[in-house]
Amino acid sequence: MSEENKTLVTEFVLTGLTDRPWLQVLLFIVFTVVYLITVVGNLGLMALIWKDPHLRTPMYLFLGGLAFADVCTSTSVTPRMLVNFLDKTAMISLAECITQFYFFASSATAECFLLVVMAYDRYVAICNPLLYPVVMSSQLCSQLISMSYAIGFLHPLVHVSFLIRLTFCRSNIIHYFYCEILQLFKISCNDSSINALLIFIFAAVIQISTLMTIIISYSRVLFDILKKKSEKGRSKALSTCSAHLLSVSLYYGTLIFMYVRPMSGLAEDQDKMYSLFYTIIIPLLNPFIYSLRNKEVMQALRRVTKK
Repeated sequence: MSEENKTLVTEFVLTGLTDRPWLQVLLFIVFTVVYLITVVGNLGLMALIWKDPHLRTPMYLFLGGLAFADVCTSTSVTPRMLVNFLDKTAMISLAECITQFYFFASSATAECFLLVVMAYDRYVAICNPLLYPVVMSSQLCSQLISMSYAIGFLHPLVHVSFLIRLTFCRSNIIHYFYCEILQLFKISCNDSSINALLIFIFAAVIQISTLMTIIISYSRVLFDILKKKSEKGRSKALSTCSAHLLSVSLYYGTLIFMYVRPMSGLAEDQDKMYSLFYTIIIPLLNPFIYSLRNKEVMQALRRVTKK
């Protein structure tokens, strides 16, 4: 194949979740509702934390940072997917593809580190309650949130810098509902083994190291709860931690199955299901997981509503 033909493909076709017209209309309605609830739920939670002075504590500041990451994750994928449901061509340029991947990877990476920070916050609050106001100062909270997002913004630049060296000539069809980077490797006419290796290494280091930190933190928390706490204190601490652990298990379970494995490990339909979970479903669930099980958030909501 000539060099000219190798650079011809600059636009791609996203096949989406289905090719059935009637199902596309149904999915458009469903995911529009899901996206609206996701945005309203997460931005509403951020506004509530900002509005109510009782929630301006490290735990809720981190929760606000997580809510913003969830909005960014969902927004990087869902609006384009909704457009493709109605657009028969479903075309996306290479520049748009790279941009979509960058913002998704940024918010996903930031969320991994925010979950670690939240685990550390619960560890200090439950295991060292007397030192908590000193250790978790407002300045440290701001620094931890800023560092999480800084790492999030820097991490995808590594993959983007290697992605732009690839040319695409085998096909312009991406059998996915967004520009998933592993799918781009499949249609590249260059050797993308280095790119795939970098994805695997960074995903393994970030996801496994942060997950292990969370597991260690909550193991210490659980041990301390069973050892020291009264029945009432134990119930409150377990309720707070269980919400975090539920979110962590859902998020990391799908991410690790997707990226910390060989590229040929799953069928495309299974890949899509995992991707739907961490790009759309989890950002939808997080504000409800943290809010509906949290008395302080519900009380703050009632106070703001009354005002």
